[in-house]
Amino acid sequence: MDLKEKLQSIAERIAKSRDTVKTEEAVKTSFVLPFLQALGYDVFNPEEIIPESICDYGTKKGEKIDYTICIDGAPVMLIECKHWSIDLDKFQDQLYRYYTVSTAKFGILTNGIVYKFFTDLDKGNVMDDKPFFVIDLLNLKDSHIEKLKQFSRERYDTGTILSSATEMKYVNAFREVVTEQFQEPSEELIKLFIKQVYSGVVTKNVIQDFKPMLMRAFQQFINDNVNDRLMQAITPEVPSVAQETKEEVAEDAKSKIITTDDEVQAFYIICAILCSAVDVERVVMRDAQSYCAILFDDNNRKPICRLHFNGGKKYVETFDANKVGTKHPISTLNDIYKLSEELLSIVKSYL
Repeated sequence: MDLKEKLQSIAERIAKSRDTVKTEEAVKTSFVLPFLQALGYDVFNPEEIIPESICDYGTKKGEKIDYTICIDGAPVMLIECKHWSIDLDKFQDQLYRYYTVSTAKFGILTNGIVYKFFTDLDKGNVMDDKPFFVIDLLNLKDSHIEKLKQFSRERYDTGTILSSATEMKYVNAFREVVTEQFQEPSEELIKLFIKQVYSGVVTKNVIQDFKPMLMRAFQQFINDNVNDRLMQAITPEVPSVAQETKEEVAEDAKSKIITTDDEVQAFYIICAILCSAVDVERVVMRDAQSYCAILFDDNNRKPICRLHFNGGKKYVETFDANKVGTKHPISTLNDIYKLSEELLSIVKSYL
């Protein structure tokens, strides 16, 4: 298996068994060691993965880091583990102390599900306040896997990772700023955009008038961009579904199933909503005479929603964890975005 397949296997194990993993030691054995093994480290070699290394700090004696990873006898990574239910942010100071007294260049704080990677980009030999890389095994993206490969035993190189870490640090920082500005644009940003489209004097009242319009423009840009990318990725498959349906209609005069353009567009929107949580290839449209079903893994026992578009009014039926459906009337297809929370919730329950 490649790294992606190994991590997916670990993620499936976590999803199935984490409620039975009651202790920190069990997290290490069941989740963390398999993760390190997936990266190519020999978890049975005490010279490569050293458990309970001494990391005394000042007057604190007997301080121990859960694991020290060594390559050719030199420490390269420190790993501090907590129970999967624990908030990792509360223990960052603990990793900071261990990092200060070690020659390892990277520190990892994990609960077996989330892994936070730290180094010393801001000040030499002093661990940064923020991680430069964070992964969640239950929400793993292909881009994360590619970055993670740099930490594998086969490819590990301190210089390469540090160079990549600098880029990741600032890219993540920019993404946070962009997210904040999209959600609540600052006065400076609003002024910048107003000056591109408005020739009058930019007063406080003008800023207040333009702010909601700018926020709507941001949202429309995001929606359009996501939809365009999804259409490019999915369009080769979707027409084949529609074409097969048309062929069935021709072959069977009794069939009443016709996949409409609105149903296809609604499918694109649902994929756009879910792409942040799952691979959209796992989201499948299966049309029926009375409704169009959107299923997870093409399994009719895992409904995501149903599109009731054949009557006078359009409804989207969402489902809770008990498969109880709730119909939501929509006036335009864009109203489906208002159901994002319900759609994401049911999909995450299937993971």
